[in-house]
Amino acid sequence: MQTIDRRYFLKGMGISLFLPLLDVMQAAQEETNGPANNQRRMVLIDQGFGFHAPNLFPKNGGINYDTTPYLDVLKDLRDHFTLISGTSHPDVDGGHLACVSFLTAAPKPTSVSFKNTISVDQVAAEQIGSATRFASLALAVGSGRGICFSRGGVEIPPESRPSRIFSRLFLEGSPADKERQTQKIKDGQSVMDSVLGEAKSLQRRLGARDRDKLDQYFTAVRSAEAKLVKAEEWARKPKPQVNVKAPRDIPNLADVIGRTRLMYDMIHLALQTDSTRLITLHSPGVNAVPPLEGITQDYHNLSHHGQDPARLSELKVIETAQLKLFAEFLSKLQSTEEKDTTLLDQTIVMLGSELGNANSHDNRNLPVILAGGGFRHGQYLAFDSHKNTPLANLYVSMLQQLGLEVDKFASSTGPLSGLERA
Repeated sequence: MQTIDRRYFLKGMGISLFLPLLDVMQAAQEETNGPANNQRRMVLIDQGFGFHAPNLFPKNGGINYDTTPYLDVLKDLRDHFTLISGTSHPDVDGGHLACVSFLTAAPKPTSVSFKNTISVDQVAAEQIGSATRFASLALAVGSGRGICFSRGGVEIPPESRPSRIFSRLFLEGSPADKERQTQKIKDGQSVMDSVLGEAKSLQRRLGARDRDKLDQYFTAVRSAEAKLVKAEEWARKPKPQVNVKAPRDIPNLADVIGRTRLMYDMIHLALQTDSTRLITLHSPGVNAVPPLEGITQDYHNLSHHGQDPARLSELKVIETAQLKLFAEFLSKLQSTEEKDTTLLDQTIVMLGSELGNANSHDNRNLPVILAGGGFRHGQYLAFDSHKNTPLANLYVSMLQQLGLEVDKFASSTGPLSGLERA
């Protein structure tokens, strides 16, 4: 068999692209998936410190579950959400550090050999992201690690300033700015044209299996070309106009409630204008005292309450405020009409956390509230608290609800039992 050095690469426009690993290079092929269109949306929210479980979870499951102090905040939306307990990611530990695996389920995030995998939002973005101006949006309340990762396990940095989000979504750049952006996209297309031409000349030197692999490579490059073409189209289209003022950023990092409210406003606008259909929001919490009446200690210390009644009382104030914001967000989606339905019915919204018990840094029995998205709600799915169900099962159900043909994601064993389409 003729061999080709692994360093063989294709050149164009001063940029080099390595070929996929072929048999003649002693390696395996990589598969790619093309885009598909779907009109459902998905919003994934990670509340870094979680929620005090006794205030959230009822003692009984099913559709006739009792209310709790936290669920009472959501009582008007009971028919629009499902409460879930007894799920976690197998072999994901590390307390707060587990946030990097919250949407990927990649095991052992604290291991020195840890390498992350693709997050569930980016799996969806690969398939339906090209239908909107932005394939996805990664947002954050404050600073910290991101929760979104590419197929190669590379972190996608989140945006934490509402003013910049608003600018990206709705403010037009100058004609010169738009032309520069368009030229960058065209340059990318030129590179693709160049390397494809050189790769085709190589094809005659390969065996049948490698020709098949190179064909798959061509398919992937053409898919990338198609995305560049789509990006150029979006760059030339005017951005949507909204009758709201640009938000003013809140500089006080301790004001997690005010900053979260601004983020929910931005998410609603992004969904309403169909600027994107996939959004993640990471709220890692703060080592500071939130400006709320009755709060005297910093949020992080309160999450490590040690069952102290005074700390639990203050923690309840913060977590209740967080859930009130979530209820307001869901209500806003529910009141936004879209054709013959509502934006909430079209949007899968998941609120959860990598911590089931922040007091002990426990990554089991995670709190999850799933709302909207065309599921049959009004129930409490209480899975085994000792032998948890993989949270990735829920991710499979969500991806399927988005219209993706998947039956496996990370540690999943199938779709989530008991969760049905409406």
